[in-house]
Amino acid sequence: MPEERSLEGKTLLLVDGSSYLYRAYHAMPDLRGPEGSPTGALYGMINMLRRMRKEVTAEYSACVFDAKGKTFRDDWYPDYKANRPSMPEDLSRQIEPIHVAVRALGWPLLMIERVEADDVIGTLCAEAEKLGMNVVVSTGDKDLAQLVSDRVTLVNTMTNETLDREGVIAKFGVPPERIVDYLSLIGDTVDNVPGVDKCGPKTALKWLTQYDSLDGIVEHANEIKGAVGENLRRALDFLPMARKLVTVERQCDLTGHLVSIEESLQSRPESREELRDVFTRNGFKTWLREVEIADAVEGPETDVPPALSVDQERHYETVQTWEQFDVWLAKIDAAELTSFDTETTSLDPMTAQIVGLSLSVEVGRAAYVPLAHRGPDAPVQLPRDEVLAKLKPWLESEDRKKVGQHLKYDEQVLANYGIEMRGVQHDTLLESYVLESHRTHDMDSLALRHLGVKTIKYEEICGKGAQQIGFDEVALEQAAEYAAEDADITLRLHQALYPQIAAEKTLEHVYSAIEVPTSRVLRKMERTGVLIDADKLRQQSSEIATRLIQLEGEAYELAGGEFNLGSPKQIGQIFFEKLELPVVKKTPSGAPSTDEEVLQKLAEDYPLPKILLEHRGLSKLKSTYTDKLPRMVNAQTGRVHTNYAQAVAVTGRLASNDPNLQNIPVRTGEGRRIREAFIAPPGHKLVSADYSQIELRIMAHISGDESLMRAFAQGEDIHRATASEIFSVTPLEVSSDQRRVAKVINFGLIYGMSAFGLASNLGITRDAAKMYIDRYFARYPGVARYMDETRLSAKAKGYVETVFGRRLWLPEINGGNGPRRQAAERAAINAPMQGTAADLIKLSMIAVQKWIEDSRIGTRMIMQVHDELILEVPDAELSEVRKRLPELMCGVAALKVPLVAEVGAGLNWEEAH
Repeated sequence: MPEERSLEGKTLLLVDGSSYLYRAYHAMPDLRGPEGSPTGALYGMINMLRRMRKEVTAEYSACVFDAKGKTFRDDWYPDYKANRPSMPEDLSRQIEPIHVAVRALGWPLLMIERVEADDVIGTLCAEAEKLGMNVVVSTGDKDLAQLVSDRVTLVNTMTNETLDREGVIAKFGVPPERIVDYLSLIGDTVDNVPGVDKCGPKTALKWLTQYDSLDGIVEHANEIKGAVGENLRRALDFLPMARKLVTVERQCDLTGHLVSIEESLQSRPESREELRDVFTRNGFKTWLREVEIADAVEGPETDVPPALSVDQERHYETVQTWEQFDVWLAKIDAAELTSFDTETTSLDPMTAQIVGLSLSVEVGRAAYVPLAHRGPDAPVQLPRDEVLAKLKPWLESEDRKKVGQHLKYDEQVLANYGIEMRGVQHDTLLESYVLESHRTHDMDSLALRHLGVKTIKYEEICGKGAQQIGFDEVALEQAAEYAAEDADITLRLHQALYPQIAAEKTLEHVYSAIEVPTSRVLRKMERTGVLIDADKLRQQSSEIATRLIQLEGEAYELAGGEFNLGSPKQIGQIFFEKLELPVVKKTPSGAPSTDEEVLQKLAEDYPLPKILLEHRGLSKLKSTYTDKLPRMVNAQTGRVHTNYAQAVAVTGRLASNDPNLQNIPVRTGEGRRIREAFIAPPGHKLVSADYSQIELRIMAHISGDESLMRAFAQGEDIHRATASEIFSVTPLEVSSDQRRVAKVINFGLIYGMSAFGLASNLGITRDAAKMYIDRYFARYPGVARYMDETRLSAKAKGYVETVFGRRLWLPEINGGNGPRRQAAERAAINAPMQGTAADLIKLSMIAVQKWIEDSRIGTRMIMQVHDELILEVPDAELSEVRKRLPELMCGVAALKVPLVAEVGAGLNWEEAH
């Protein structure tokens, strides 16, 4: 290349595009564009390139890719990369769109026939160093560590790792100039470059430390003892070729591909017009909106810097005086919407104490109010109680609108100080959940995904594991930056996410009428908690312990000796070697499996598997409930307080954790006894209300099948009605066995059960099962039509919807993996029913809570378990609650078939249920 001038001290940023497109493909979920084309790798690459632009200030840049076809290394060694699998089809389809996007983002793109990306990068590094430039290479490829020098640094955006000379030594144990020797010894399985057999990184490092270089090792090969020494001597003839193959070429001829670094690799701004096309074609709505906003604000595209990102300049303030506080109090009092966040001492909201508060009313500007930082260097802080007292009118005002990320937690923490937060208008956690239920919803992920911003992570300022410190011990400067960023980013996320929801009426309804008000109800339920009889649970725990010992003895006797009942290896040896039980299925490694499914099958014919199943079930009950629940009673309230997670299940269902109250088994006597320990206080009863056969009723509504709707409308026993249809008998003639078959079919088909699954469940032949299914669809053609149409719609859109418009995304529905695609197709059938049931129970909770508050009664909702609500009711209110509860639950929606809610009451949960 021609000599260049005046580049001393300038920076050249090189991105190893070939390394990153694979990593983006495997790191991202199976995203799909509007026409079903894969977009995950494209999305990841755009994110990575934008992030690099923000994090590295560089006057010159290039994104370098491998070209198709063989390279000069194939001429040297025909088996080079011979074992590398072909590129996945879904990735191959994204290569051209990625190249288009790279250019639209303003990156010069280099791809040179017969020259690998590594060698292009190596040549550019060498040229830039000669010109006195600094080079940053963004890659995940360890081979490029050999390029590191005083002027060349590697960064890995996937792992946040930076490698300068000292970093290379710390990571590999050798300096950059010895990386080639190191790689020659250990080989490269990805590129099919054999090294010395059985020589791993430790051995290579040991030899290089002792003999200084590969040449030194070769010279002393006869001195190295043992099998690995023999392997070294066998590899001597190939080592020169290995070294040649792993050495990055630094003098490639780039003529015809770039004139010079100065002329060809100058960083350019993003092209809004080109990006608009990329984002539209691939369904990147948030980024498309950014382009549209930029157009509206800036007018026609001009030579603006590459900054479609919302990562604007930040102005963060630490509030340590009353004068500052009063200014911010006036700001939030006048603002239309305020982003609010708390920093605390614990993740448990019932015990957490406030360390500080952060506020933002304008993008890029935020404040942190430290209140309880401690330690010898504790900063000057305003008194917590006085600050909260001054904020209380604003926090409790319905008219002062707030937005936050998972505000239910902050509301709980404020309740510890006697503050009931009102005016919660928006929650970015719930906005993300409504828009893309299949994705992660933590703020760090959202910021990277929707804003292209890498946020400060909690572990970066507090540490990890045993070395982690509390937020109240973090230095104020770091704490303030972290906390203020939280409020600022939350406001930015809201501005990016909510317009997408508001633009679609059904999503707006799910968000505003279901998710946001449900959060408020859950906060009240969590705060109330549930009373348990700890003594009863301890007694049950003791009885289970006795039974477990008894079961162990029975198992040892059947096995002919003692063994570890929790060891799959020992169980496998006893089952298949000693007792010669039949092998039901094998693990991926080829060993006979002893998982739950296998035990269930073997337990049908053999006593030992049956005993192991009982032992496993009881052990889990003991550790998860009878031992644990008494220890989880809150010392202040005397109750157990679960956490209901809203943004977990893709179907909209709630998840209960710490403790999980939704997985207590109800089909075993021991499980039902645990429910007996959930009790009503004196003068109260527990009331349980749940929807009857809710998913089958939703199936009737969605499918519009006339026979199914008629059966529900007439109040028939749906399983008896189905048996009557399938077996061609009158309802009165249906036997109990025929009803059982119909029940399995009714529930099995809405979960996508196949003829094989039905045969296995009923213990019949596959032909008989297929006959039952064929008869079912013949009698209920609307159901068959619904299933066919839903599969096609799901494949076209990538999602299905509930009756209320909630979108249930199915990333694998068009994926290349057969079993996962089939699972997604089954989910497409069932998800609208599960999701609609989840919506209905949430609407019921909202309606019931409103009635409780409007009526000013003492009844409190204390638990939600799938389709069931549990309330704690004063005896004087029991009659009215039993009357109103089913009315409220059945009145939240008008389906084509009647909703039915069944109510029971008792002194404990089991009795009420």
